[in-house]
Amino acid sequence: MNRRLQTVIALLLAGLWGAMLGYFHLQSDSGLMERMEATLADLRSTIVGVRAPPDIVSIIAIDDRTAAAHGYPLKRERLAQLVTSIGALKPKALALDILLVDPDTEEGDAALATAIKATPSIIAGAATFPQSLQSVTANAEDPLAAIPEAHQLLLPQPRFAEAAALGIVNVATDQSGVPRFIPLFSRAADRLDAAFPLRVASVALGVEPLIESDGIRLGARRIPTDTGQRLPLTFYGPAGSIRTFSAADAFDGKLPADAITDKVVVIGATVTGGGDVFPTPFDPILPGVEVMSTAITHLIAGDGMVRDSRTRQADAGIAMALPILLVALIAWRRSALGFVIIGLTVIVWAMLNLAAFANGYWLSAALPIAAALPPAVIFGAAELWRDRSRARHFADQSERLQRIEAPGLGEWLARDPAFLAEPVRQNASIVFIDLSGFTGLSEAVGPAAVREILSSFFELIDEEVQLLGGAITSFMGDGAMILFGLPEPTADDAARAAACAVRLADHTRSFLAGHPELRRRKIGFKLGAHCGPIVASRLGSGDRQQITATGDTVNVAQRLMEVAASRGAELALSANLLNAAGPEAVPSQAGQLTGPFETRIRGRSGSIAIYTWRGETL
Repeated sequence: MNRRLQTVIALLLAGLWGAMLGYFHLQSDSGLMERMEATLADLRSTIVGVRAPPDIVSIIAIDDRTAAAHGYPLKRERLAQLVTSIGALKPKALALDILLVDPDTEEGDAALATAIKATPSIIAGAATFPQSLQSVTANAEDPLAAIPEAHQLLLPQPRFAEAAALGIVNVATDQSGVPRFIPLFSRAADRLDAAFPLRVASVALGVEPLIESDGIRLGARRIPTDTGQRLPLTFYGPAGSIRTFSAADAFDGKLPADAITDKVVVIGATVTGGGDVFPTPFDPILPGVEVMSTAITHLIAGDGMVRDSRTRQADAGIAMALPILLVALIAWRRSALGFVIIGLTVIVWAMLNLAAFANGYWLSAALPIAAALPPAVIFGAAELWRDRSRARHFADQSERLQRIEAPGLGEWLARDPAFLAEPVRQNASIVFIDLSGFTGLSEAVGPAAVREILSSFFELIDEEVQLLGGAITSFMGDGAMILFGLPEPTADDAARAAACAVRLADHTRSFLAGHPELRRRKIGFKLGAHCGPIVASRLGSGDRQQITATGDTVNVAQRLMEVAASRGAELALSANLLNAAGPEAVPSQAGQLTGPFETRIRGRSGSIAIYTWRGETL
């Protein structure tokens, strides 16, 4: 398949994958995705760090000191005293994060009802659901349709409900128990109740909440909400971040007036073993009363996280765009620069996501990761596999090139495609080898046997030439032309050529003697070797070219094979080659070196000095 088409298909699939995840993200919360998002939200909260809350809410804690002095749970008379002492300092609203479901003594209940009625107060109720985890689904037409319906409501005694406003204290936690949302409304079969924080905020501001499709309105302030009219929670810090005072100080008259007057005051239990605690990114045991106080502060100050349909739509858009971008970058360039750009893209996205979170916009981190990671990994792995396949293909082609072209020159051509694009004149050493009497053998034994013999012969030549660093520029019928000096001439070209010629003579003699048919027909061989200036070039058309050498030096080396045969020798070397190589290049103990002789070369005027060499007969 065409690479461009494969990339287009990969981009489409990446976009569709992101769009599918984005669609489900817009419709409802995915359990796995929300677990990932919860972990990443905690990480971002930790990075952003602790922040000071607005001075709106004060907590009066029924703590261990209070329990030690006045007992726990507090008797209704004691609780009435606490409410009265706080009410005397004129709070803007007094909220009791305590379930007053069961009756106490008549005197105690009556005293508490009277105390509550004297101050703008809110008391807590609770809802239970048939499932511990309630899923919510977006519904733009009915903002209440996504609110889960409570199985049962735990409401305060009627006398308390008549004396104060009611708020439901439920929180929505993730699988690890961290409070993520406050459901701002609780729906039962025949009623709709505001959440405890929402009711406190409405009493403190003196306005009734108005429900909108994607939020609520408290007077002039609009509070964006998530699916199911849920308020996202982010915490200011560990326990005590919101100003907290012991109820024992209230009993003793030691509460500072500025912490109560014109403030929202929340009474709740923090006593050890009370059970109303939650893990948060900053504290593993944040009291439930501080969770409620955090939500109240968000609603009054408007400093909570924005996670509504618009942010979810932005999430869906990013979930589509990021995988497409990463796949496109992988397809564009798989180099160090390409990987740096991919890494920078991911870093920029992460920084923008963190910056948005720090500024109060809860964009999903889990969704883009889930959308981008599988397509990027799969496409990257596919491209890596294809690159390796191409590398294997090119390696195979290179190997074939090495076999077709001169060994050693194919690799040089791969590094320098312009090598010998123009003819080059330089010094080199040339060796020719040819079998004698092979034409008659070819007619007698047939093409299959000829091919087998020549293949073995050429392998022998190839091994010796590669051993000494030469280049076989061509195989010619039953012989070969070998060149020393390409791709670049060196000082020992002549020495290596002479040594190669002698080694070829020895191994060819053994090869012929070891083959019964060649020995029976007395097939022989001859070699010629010479050095001097050559013209190295590429010959052929643009589609098929061959590297070769031409010039008088090449012609003389080829004619020296005739000289060797006419003198009953295996090898004829020019004096020029032997002088350049040195006498040690042709070992005397391996055969007989004779010369120099002056001899004429067919097709060339004048004569040259040569040596002949014949190895030991087996």
